[in-house]
Amino acid sequence: MISLRQHTISLIAVFLALAVGVVLGSGLLSGRVLSGLRDDRDDLQTEVNDLQSANNALGEQLNAADGFDAAVATRVVAGALADRTVVLVTTPDADPADVEGVQRTIADAGGSVTGRVGLTEAFVSAASGDDLRTRLTNVVPAGAQLRTGSVDQGSLAGDLLGTVLLLNAQTAQPQSTPEELGLALDTLRGGGFITYDDGAVAPAQLAVVVSGQAADSGEDGNRGAIVARFAGALDGRGAGTVLAGRAGSAEGSGPIAVVRSDSALAAGTSTVDDVDRTSGRITVALALGEQLAGGTGRYGTGPAATAVTVGATPS
Repeated sequence: MISLRQHTISLIAVFLALAVGVVLGSGLLSGRVLSGLRDDRDDLQTEVNDLQSANNALGEQLNAADGFDAAVATRVVAGALADRTVVLVTTPDADPADVEGVQRTIADAGGSVTGRVGLTEAFVSAASGDDLRTRLTNVVPAGAQLRTGSVDQGSLAGDLLGTVLLLNAQTAQPQSTPEELGLALDTLRGGGFITYDDGAVAPAQLAVVVSGQAADSGEDGNRGAIVARFAGALDGRGAGTVLAGRAGSAEGSGPIAVVRSDSALAAGTSTVDDVDRTSGRITVALALGEQLAGGTGRYGTGPAATAVTVGATPS
């Protein structure tokens, strides 16, 4: 007959065996898990290294392409804007390097920049719309008639500034007097809506509006639409307008995206979404020449672009 002492010893032995089994089993399982995690880590590191190598190779190819574009840019654009005049307008988020690059390319194409006008944060803010519209309607040149559809601040500003900053498309003659040009610019600068250097702005045949990267950095979300409609109204007053920006401006509610999504705006205003690259600046000059001939296009690599540059096969 088994005594209580023997029964107790048997139970202790069973539980001890179970405990030893659990410890040994968990140790083996833990080792396998750790080994599997190490293998996964090594695989992921290999994948990261491969992606980094591919990214570096693409970066080198892009730099080589930029170098080639820079080397041939002058020859590509030569004569595209011979004896033509261009006024440069910049938005608050335009990169100075992009603006300088566009101006150099215009010069390489044989054109000349008659002035630079900077739009301020107040200009592209819907909160300032009433004040801007009031100032604009008070400086309409004598004999000029603003378009009846130009009621929003972007369209109204583009229409008014177009009459003083751009030459008549048919006659290539000024559409305002020097005094009217000075009054319009001075009034808008006095209200904090634009910047420019005194005596450094004269009417031109064509306009380039240089924007930046942001899809729409305005708090009210209307910034892109204001710039887009401003460029569209400018286009209607001269021989042509090109709206240029970085990739982000062709996305969301960015100015280039707004133009491309509006058939009326896209029919007149050309857009270039890679102005930060030499190829984009070349395209700006070529697109200005195309505007003179009555053409328009959506160029670059962003959403809704139809070709990488003027004359390229549509994508």
